[in-house]
Amino acid sequence: MSTGIVTGEGVLLESEAASVFSRMLSGIIDYTVYAIGLFVALWVIAMLDVATDLDYKMGAAVAVVIYVTMLVVVPITVETLTRGRSLGRLAAGLRIVRDDGGVTTMRQATIRALLAVVEIWMLFALLALFASMLSPKGKRLGDMVAGTYAARVRGGPRDYLVIVMPPRLALWAARADVARLPDPLALSVRQFLGRASTMHSHSRTRLGTELTEQVQQYVRPLPPPGTHPEEFLTAVLAERREREGRTEWNRVARTRTESAGLARLPYGVADDGS
Repeated sequence: MSTGIVTGEGVLLESEAASVFSRMLSGIIDYTVYAIGLFVALWVIAMLDVATDLDYKMGAAVAVVIYVTMLVVVPITVETLTRGRSLGRLAAGLRIVRDDGGVTTMRQATIRALLAVVEIWMLFALLALFASMLSPKGKRLGDMVAGTYAARVRGGPRDYLVIVMPPRLALWAARADVARLPDPLALSVRQFLGRASTMHSHSRTRLGTELTEQVQQYVRPLPPPGTHPEEFLTAVLAERREREGRTEWNRVARTRTESAGLARLPYGVADDGS
C-alpha cells in the first residue's frame, strides 16, 4: 500500500516502501560483496602471516580491524556517501530514507550498520527477515531504531492525471468553503479519477458516488444540483491545488518582505554599502 506525503490535489509525493523481496535481493548482493571482501582480506593476512611469521597477537589484532572495517565502517561509508544507496540497492532500485522521506545521515547509517552485525551477520539474517515481514514498511530492527526505511526509487513510469477545473464549476468552487481532504481520501479520489475511464460503468458509478458522499462532508455549499460526481471531485481537487499554491506563494512573499525589513537600517539612515 502506498504511504507518504499527499498534496491537496491528491498526489503522493513520497516513494513507496520496498517489498521484503526487494530488500532481500539488495541485501544478498550487498552482504555477498562484503563477505567476499572480508574473505579476501583475511586470506591476504593469512598469506602475510605465513610469509613473514607474523606475531599471533598482531595477526589477531589486524583480523579484528578487518572485521570491523568490512562489517561496520565500509557499510557506513557507502551508505553515507551515496545518500542511502549501495550496490545492491542500485540493482534493486532502492534507497534508504528517513521516515519523513529525507536523506539519511551518518548517525542513522551507523545505527543500521551496528545492528546489522547482530541481526544479519550473527543470526544469518533470520531476525532481519522476521522483523521485515512483520513491519508495514518492511523495516528490519536497524531501521526501526534509526527511524529509516527502504524506499522504491525506480519502477515503471507513472502517468499522473492532470487535474483541470471544470469550467461550469469554476465560479462555485471559487466561492465555496473547501477544506483540506484527509490524505487517504484525497489519494483515493485522484486514483479513481485516473482509472475511471478504464472501469466498468457500474463500478465507476458506484465508487464515484461513494467518494462524492465522503468529499461533500468537507465542502460547503454543495455544488449545483445535477453536478456529475466526477466533475465535482475534479473541481474539489483543482480548487485545493490552487488554494495551496496561493498560500505558499503568499508565505514566500511575506518571508521576503520580512527579511527585507530586518535588513533595512532604522530611522531612514541611508545604506552607503560600507
